[in-house]
Amino acid sequence: MNKSIKIYIAILVFVFAIILIASSNQQKPIDWRPTYSVNDKIPYGLYIFDKEINGVLKNQKIERVSTITPYEFLDSKYVPDTIDGKYKIKGTFLNIAPSGEIDNQSVTELFYFVSHGNNAFLSMKTFPQSLLDSLKIELNTNFQNPDPNVKMWIANKKVSIKKYPFKDIDTENYFAKIDTATTTVLGYQGNEKQKHINFIKVPYIHGYFYLHMQPVAFTNYHLLKANHYQYTQNVLSYVPKGNIYWYTKGQNSESISDSPLRYILSQPALKWAWYLFLIGMLIFILFNAKRKQRIVPILKPLPNLTVDFTKTIGNLYYQEGDHYNIIDKKIIYFLERMRNEYMLDTTKLDDDFITKLHHKSGKDENDIRELVFLINEHRKSYHGSLEEDLIRINNAIEKILN
Repeated sequence: MNKSIKIYIAILVFVFAIILIASSNQQKPIDWRPTYSVNDKIPYGLYIFDKEINGVLKNQKIERVSTITPYEFLDSKYVPDTIDGKYKIKGTFLNIAPSGEIDNQSVTELFYFVSHGNNAFLSMKTFPQSLLDSLKIELNTNFQNPDPNVKMWIANKKVSIKKYPFKDIDTENYFAKIDTATTTVLGYQGNEKQKHINFIKVPYIHGYFYLHMQPVAFTNYHLLKANHYQYTQNVLSYVPKGNIYWYTKGQNSESISDSPLRYILSQPALKWAWYLFLIGMLIFILFNAKRKQRIVPILKPLPNLTVDFTKTIGNLYYQEGDHYNIIDKKIIYFLERMRNEYMLDTTKLDDDFITKLHHKSGKDENDIRELVFLINEHRKSYHGSLEEDLIRINNAIEKILN
């Protein structure tokens, strides 16, 4: 392993150790997100309400609807076997959420469900606009900072005369306009100077809508704080006796990420370890790439000057017409090859030389004999057509060398 790489790893390990030591003594920060999830134990989750709902709504069957929309659930319970049709279930549809995210098709089905003598209890900061328009309701949702003196209470003093202080609610979130001819006011919020409606009961054909605008009352924080649970019990006391169909889609398993890193990212120590690993790998790649990815110059191979020189000399001899000298050079080159390649004595070119060269080279003996004859003849005489002799000797040499 490269020494510099070891240094990088040592630095990363040191930084990681420092962060772990520094964070080990830190208290985990409180998550104040309003998730309204039945699995969350954070202040604004519904974990405690999910565990205690059977004790609050005693002797009532509670069915949780967590995988399909209200429309899909209610429509599957509808039996169109009469003129008006009927539902196989009877009871109250319950939904506690931060905002009215029910789709329009589900709202229409919810109206149809209530019209058949059932009920809907909705606790939300805002409601679907189609629901408000049909029930002739207007909201005031001009959110402001919480009023530390705000309280919430039940309108019917026979239920409770106590006012409960809620310092963290949206005080400007209330029913601004209702149909007073048909709507029953069930609860208020406010202070010594003014009060506003936050809980109503609205009839619709043969059933009722119970609309509550402070779902924060059902969260873990308020169910455990002082006597706020009593207010929650008072609100739920208006839920009609019978079966409860609690819509929790998006408030349970759906909130769990499908990412394979979900557990690592859910734990602060592991999350920071993962981030440090990614940062370290990025630094390592950048430094490593900078060192290794330098431009490599293109080096041209050296030209074979020997070949060029030989061609130049050959052309010079040929142009001068000095065939005799060329023949001598070819003979010298041939004999030098024989000495170096086959370790032959070239002092005397006789039958013994021919036999040895034939055995060592494997060339045809007649070709060797002809070349030896031409070489010896060239050495003995100085007459004849030198150009023709050059061609004959060159061809004979090529037969042996190739």
